[in-house]
Amino acid sequence: MEVTGYQTKTWRVALCHTCSVLTAGLLLVLFHWKPSLEVQAKCKPCALGQADWVIIRDRFGQCFTTRVCTEVLGEGSLEHHPGAKLEDRRSSIAIGVSDEEESRDTIRLHEKEEKNILRYYLFEGMRYIWIERRQAYCKVSILDEGWTCADLHLSQAGLDQQDHNTRRKIYGPNLIEVPVKSYARLLVEEVLNPFYIFQVFSIVLWVCDAYYYYAACIFLISTISLGLSLYETRKQSATLQNMAKMSVGVRVHRPSGEEMVVSSADLVPGDCISLPTDGMLVPCDAALLTGECMVNESMLTGESVPVMKTPLPAGSQAASTIYSPKEHRRHTLFCGTQVIQAKSYVGREVLAVVTRTGFCTAKGDLISSILYPKPVSFKFYKDAVKFVLFLAILAFIGTLYSILILVKNQVPVGQIIIRALDLVTVIVPPALPAAMTVGTIYAQNRLKKQGIFCISPPRINLCGKIRLVCFDKVSLGQCGGTTVSSSGGWPEPTTLFPQTGTLTEEGLDVWGVVPLENNHFMPIVHEPRCLPAGPLLYSLATCHTISLLRTQPIGDPVDLKMVESTGWHLEMMEEEEGELPAFQQFGTKVLAVMKPPPEEEQPRDRKHQSPVGILRRFPFSSSLQRMSVLVKLPGEASAHVYIKGAPEMVASLCRKETVPVDFSQMLRHYTTDGFRVLGLACKPLSSVTTFEEALQLPRDSVESSLTFLGFLVMKNVLKPESAPVIHLLRNANIRPVMVTGDNMLTAVNVAKSCRMVEPKERVIFVNASPPSHDKPAALKFILAEHSQGEEQPEVLHQQDSCFLQPQPCHFALNGKSFAVVCEHFTDLLPKILIRATVFARMSPDQKTQLVCSLQELNYCVGMCGDGANDCGALKAADVGISLSEAEASVASPFTSRVANIECVPTVIREGRCSLVTSFGVFKYMALYSLVQFVSVLLLYTINTNLSDFQFLFFDLIITTTVAVLMGRTGPAQELGVERPQGALISILVLGSLLLQTALLITVQVLSYFITISQSWYVPLNSTVTAPQNLPNYENTVLFCVTGFQYLILAVAMSKGYPFREPLYTNVLFLVVLILLFGLMIWLTLYPLGFPKTLLKLQGIDDLNFKLLLLGIAALNFFAAFVLETALDHGLLSCLRKLRRKKVSKKLFKRLEKELSQQQPSWPPLNEPLFATPKMSIAVR
Repeated sequence: MEVTGYQTKTWRVALCHTCSVLTAGLLLVLFHWKPSLEVQAKCKPCALGQADWVIIRDRFGQCFTTRVCTEVLGEGSLEHHPGAKLEDRRSSIAIGVSDEEESRDTIRLHEKEEKNILRYYLFEGMRYIWIERRQAYCKVSILDEGWTCADLHLSQAGLDQQDHNTRRKIYGPNLIEVPVKSYARLLVEEVLNPFYIFQVFSIVLWVCDAYYYYAACIFLISTISLGLSLYETRKQSATLQNMAKMSVGVRVHRPSGEEMVVSSADLVPGDCISLPTDGMLVPCDAALLTGECMVNESMLTGESVPVMKTPLPAGSQAASTIYSPKEHRRHTLFCGTQVIQAKSYVGREVLAVVTRTGFCTAKGDLISSILYPKPVSFKFYKDAVKFVLFLAILAFIGTLYSILILVKNQVPVGQIIIRALDLVTVIVPPALPAAMTVGTIYAQNRLKKQGIFCISPPRINLCGKIRLVCFDKVSLGQCGGTTVSSSGGWPEPTTLFPQTGTLTEEGLDVWGVVPLENNHFMPIVHEPRCLPAGPLLYSLATCHTISLLRTQPIGDPVDLKMVESTGWHLEMMEEEEGELPAFQQFGTKVLAVMKPPPEEEQPRDRKHQSPVGILRRFPFSSSLQRMSVLVKLPGEASAHVYIKGAPEMVASLCRKETVPVDFSQMLRHYTTDGFRVLGLACKPLSSVTTFEEALQLPRDSVESSLTFLGFLVMKNVLKPESAPVIHLLRNANIRPVMVTGDNMLTAVNVAKSCRMVEPKERVIFVNASPPSHDKPAALKFILAEHSQGEEQPEVLHQQDSCFLQPQPCHFALNGKSFAVVCEHFTDLLPKILIRATVFARMSPDQKTQLVCSLQELNYCVGMCGDGANDCGALKAADVGISLSEAEASVASPFTSRVANIECVPTVIREGRCSLVTSFGVFKYMALYSLVQFVSVLLLYTINTNLSDFQFLFFDLIITTTVAVLMGRTGPAQELGVERPQGALISILVLGSLLLQTALLITVQVLSYFITISQSWYVPLNSTVTAPQNLPNYENTVLFCVTGFQYLILAVAMSKGYPFREPLYTNVLFLVVLILLFGLMIWLTLYPLGFPKTLLKLQGIDDLNFKLLLLGIAALNFFAAFVLETALDHGLLSCLRKLRRKKVSKKLFKRLEKELSQQQPSWPPLNEPLFATPKMSIAVR
């Protein structure tokens, strides 16, 4: 953001007020349209520190203005602030006091007190405060950016009242306030819209010109549409306000040891709050200090599987760890989420310290993204504005022509002015903005019927341009469904929190366990309950974050399936029950106990009696790719740690000698066949004997020097819809890309199963390693072995590197390689992205980075994910589709209730249909204006015009009904390779408009000349103007001909194939067209009594002439159709052949062409490329 400061000058303000009065308020309207102009007029630029107004230019180039507020801070300070460093004391942190004034001079002390002033402004809900040391306005959240985990643990005492009050002034109230404007204010803002000002101007003009009925009708329609628009706008704001509003009573600790219940609106960062055991709605972002919480975060992520939150790391390492909500998300309670239950340790309370409030919180960020969305930049909308300007220029030329004609016809000056201005209202159709959104509204309603909700309708048109879609294969530890079968003492099925995978089935079933014996892998054991008592069985039974909610086990689906396979079950201590017998045998307090299945359910030869107690859990983290638990067995003094996670990660934490030699081969054997594999490991911890000691242990000391135990293998079934949908997209030339947190080989297998990679296509792994102390960063392209996993003969490699077969190849790379390529091989990144299909082990941030990198290649990117780890990517993509149970997940513009990827082609088809409809309606509205413009000019030439009711008949009965119903046609069933045009200003659109205009002028002029050549023709009285000289023959003939032209154009512009259903499927539109054609034929052949006098039509007795008019209309119909068809098919291809092949504007198309022509073909296989400061070179 770029911020410039301004200081108000009284004389400038006075001058502006005077000018406003002199210009009859026009200056105020201009200031309303461009607020930055008002600030520049009333203020002079100044240093930011002295500004009372600021102009903000955001990264999209939009300008905003906001007032700077000041507030006197009392005696309080930020000194007890956990993160406040010595130099950041109150004098310089938030308050504008410079260093020189900080001298300890007692005489100046009083002045200093006065200068203890806070300066801040509010922008998009967020508070920005003036920080003297930085000489800049910063987000208020910057004050708590330096906090370490140890600082937060020190906040357990809470804040004293004075400190709290100072902070309350600095941070403001903990509210996410959604402004709901009053109807009066909304009305003023809407009426000052240029479109409505033009409407008012037109109505005044028509009244002056005696078009009373027409003016009254348009006024009525505008008022109704304005009223509906205001109601809808206010209703949406109110809904969002209710969603954001939250005020609950919260128990807060004070240093004196007392507890107070305060309103959540009064919370400030640094407050220590106590969480009730039965849960609560979290009113702020807070870091958990003691106890464990089970949280439902579906409000933020659309992901309804509950998440286990554990205390923030304490102990020695906490002092050096800077707290970050992203890094420590498993220890952070986010605003707007629901704590389902809170469990305390050692009988203490569950405590959390407030870290962010108001719009700085996760929920505030979401509300902000809905209130102030990123502007949709789409060529179509920009071109529409240019096009209206083009029509305005035409109007200007017509106006000049009409003035000349009217002067020649000796019309009074007042009449000339009214007539000339009237032409402007004819050519710029006032209904254009409304008509253009019609297609989008119909598409939105059709999507809603199919369970797809859209919170950003302008993006529907963008869907029609999608070139590439990223799919998330369920991320590690975030997959599977939770329908748990009841077996082994496990409670009845629970579908409390349904979960979705994007490409793969919800249900992940345990396929088996691969144990170790004497450091060698044993055959897979399909029934884990048959394992002997020992570390492997205990790791399966205890290494999870399952909790009990009203005796129902809840937690991650993978964990639920894993525990279910062992037959063990969980017992947790309830607060009021006191200690259960099972809990007393461990000699220390434990969080939970895992009990073996009842004896009758155990295999005959295996009898497990002893339970296992869980002391501490380190939850799964997608950045660490693992989770671990500390457990204790009865009668044993020391504790054990069990860990499960990504096999490569777990192996890297194990002692080398405990990992089997054939680790990679065995892993490849299962992952290549599409199984999901997790590694298991353990180690004894002699240093830990009690619960309290377990709480002090830092995570990294626990997760090191482990003993490898084996693999847990899970079956990941592809959803039946995935393969056909991917096949459909590939046939439509839309690139599918897989982005996942899963293992590379599993991802490649899923890509092959769902036909992202066809059987004959090759996969090339892109391996990039970061620079080490003596070597630069390296990059290597390695051909993947065949799916069975056997090695390929070396000879083949040699041949391959010399001449690659031209068959398509797909790159696959993991998150680490992607990071290295982004940093060290920037010149190769675009080429790699053009060919890459599988991205494995990608962190949430990398997914977002990938989407942005693809957009830089000019792809229109779609992203389809489950909303949990993909929030960033879903928002960054041009079209984000979240598969979620929520009706409208705030994580993305589109939300599909049906949890499979069939919604993707549906959305694309609707987008294409909506885009083509918008084009058709736009062309129709433009041509309707041109038809009326030409007929009015012709009638001006002979000093007459259309009558009041003729205008009304054309504008309301014909054009409005036709334009509204045109968009009802649904999308075509098949998804073709062709894409609709995205630009209005193109040869095709302009060519169509110009040729149709030429045709309609020809037909109108021809009809006029045929009329005046008839023997019965009587010229009109040109000494008076319309409406005095109506009815007359010229007017009646042009009325009949143009009436047909409006309907002909409606049919010609309603194209079906290839993006929409044929016209006859839109039954309502078809019926209306037939009725209107019938009406026009009747008015041409036999206009009777009332309609004849109302429309002021001249009776024509010559039936042959009237049939000739119908013949002309039929000819016009045929010619318009032939023109559109010729343009669509023949003419364009001829032009393309005549013209030199233009270089594509799209970067990815140029790169594709370059890669296909490159000799020797790229990439070079098995040859390392090394990064140099300037470029990457191949070492031969």
